[in-house]
Amino acid sequence: MNARLLALLLLCLPGFATAQGFAGLGTDAQGFAVPDPAHRLSFPADHGAHPEFRIEWWYLTATLTGEDGRDYGIQWTLFRSALAPYEAEGWASPQLWMAHAALTTPDRHFVAERRARGGIGQAGVSAEPFLAYLDDWEMRATAPGIVALSLSARGQDFSYALTLEAQGPLVLQGDQGYSVKSRDGHASHYYSQPAYDVTGTLTLPDGPVRVTGQGWLDREWSSQPLSGTQSGWDWFSLSFEGGEKMMGFRLRDTAGDFTAATWISPDGSAEALPEGALSVEPLTTSQVAGRGVPTRWRLDLPAKGLSVDVTALNPQAWMTTSFPYWEGPVTITGSHAGKGYLEMTGY
Repeated sequence: MNARLLALLLLCLPGFATAQGFAGLGTDAQGFAVPDPAHRLSFPADHGAHPEFRIEWWYLTATLTGEDGRDYGIQWTLFRSALAPYEAEGWASPQLWMAHAALTTPDRHFVAERRARGGIGQAGVSAEPFLAYLDDWEMRATAPGIVALSLSARGQDFSYALTLEAQGPLVLQGDQGYSVKSRDGHASHYYSQPAYDVTGTLTLPDGPVRVTGQGWLDREWSSQPLSGTQSGWDWFSLSFEGGEKMMGFRLRDTAGDFTAATWISPDGSAEALPEGALSVEPLTTSQVAGRGVPTRWRLDLPAKGLSVDVTALNPQAWMTTSFPYWEGPVTITGSHAGKGYLEMTGY
């Protein structure tokens, strides 16, 4: 086996997370590009891939309601991970691709994973017209940029085909898209489209379900986004009934947890809050896949009058993928009501 490929696979082993940050994301940048706080994101170019960086993802979640009155959630993620900087033709490409798809109901959680090599046409991303794909899983633009998308994926027991139309502007997370992840200054380039209207069809073992709802796309790339002492994260994307939205995360660290948040007004304008402004407290722990995982949380953001409980729609939304993690839709009660998504790694 290629020694570098073996090293990459070792990064996915749970035991490695403690030593080098979750999934090896705290390892040294090793000749890859690192995020620059002076860099200003440019579109449509930054919708595409950044092969000079080691890791990157296109990550979309949606909270949905079916014609049957039930709540659902879906996830679609394409990861790019590089063995060496930049691209090459054919089998010489150092780019590796992996895709995750999930569909969550109140009592079921469906998961699928696919992998591909770069350079041979099996997976990739183009910026304009925008297309992200692995095999027949696609996120494809149906208008310039990423204003309108079609989205599809399928697994052994599920599939979905959705259309998305943005109802607001892109949000640059952190400082103009430079998102700090630790007190040591580890960072990523990070932007979101948090305001898609979603329609389409989910196909479940019991048959198809027409759905509507709200979608959120995150785009992030880096080469060393975590500190070596950070063991995982708790990431929230929340949409409130009043039209406001919030992205917030806690990075768990033996040297002290690191939190960050962005408040998004109904008109789409965004404000990055300082580190520590968001308080994140687990309230209820569920037994999931043989481990304790927090599935109800208290979030407080005093600067915005926010004090809410965030509760998993399905506590058993465990991603049985190469690096396992928890991912699923949540409901929000308290000072603000709404729905959102929660991702938790490193448990």
